[in-house]
Amino acid sequence: MLIVLQAVLGFDNLLYISLESKRAPIEKQSMVRSVGIGIAIALRIILLYVLVNVIQYFQDPFLNLNFDFLKGTINVHSLIVLFGGVFILYTAVKEIFHLVYLEEHEDDEKRTQSTTKTIFMIVLMNLIFSFDSILSAMALSDVFWVMATAIIISGGMMIWLSDGVSKFLAKNRLYEVLGLFILFLVGVMLITEGGHLAHLEIFGNHITPMSKTTFYFIIFILVVIDIVQGKYQKKLVAKKMRQN
Repeated sequence: MLIVLQAVLGFDNLLYISLESKRAPIEKQSMVRSVGIGIAIALRIILLYVLVNVIQYFQDPFLNLNFDFLKGTINVHSLIVLFGGVFILYTAVKEIFHLVYLEEHEDDEKRTQSTTKTIFMIVLMNLIFSFDSILSAMALSDVFWVMATAIIISGGMMIWLSDGVSKFLAKNRLYEVLGLFILFLVGVMLITEGGHLAHLEIFGNHITPMSKTTFYFIIFILVVIDIVQGKYQKKLVAKKMRQN
């Protein structure tokens, strides 16, 4: 159950890793993904051990907001989730902007980010994504070695799948746009979840979290639309060629 849970919750993490690793030099991208995930898994086990022993401190609020337009209670957990959501949202919007407006040579320059920085970003975001999966695992089991084993196995699966996902996106560039919009949804989902954890109210309206069911349903719709649109465009191109 824990392995399946880690695999399902790790989908958005794997997508981010595949997109982020493209910024490293091409010959080092596979290594960056493997090393980044490996370090993140080791830190995730340490984080699991810490959370098991000090979970109450992550849930206790340290900041109360009581403005006319904004109310809530911020704790460490909600702050980390909110930060991750804002950062992923920013990353997705920036990448979409680059795809639409930048020239090809600027796109290539953007790719050459240092290997160390890319690994750091993969590890950082992996840890942010790991909070929900670890807390969900703790709800299913209180045995540390069982949870750690599930994390290690799921990490191995991510390393195994990461190259395939990255190669698929490289060969099918149109799906890269779909991936960025899915990443955009991940950011929205994390922001709403962080707002819910902080009990935020904006102008008296409670922030409700986007459920995983809703998230995956929207992804399914986006994939179907992308496939139908792609086939329709091919038919239009073929028809135009016949007419010419």
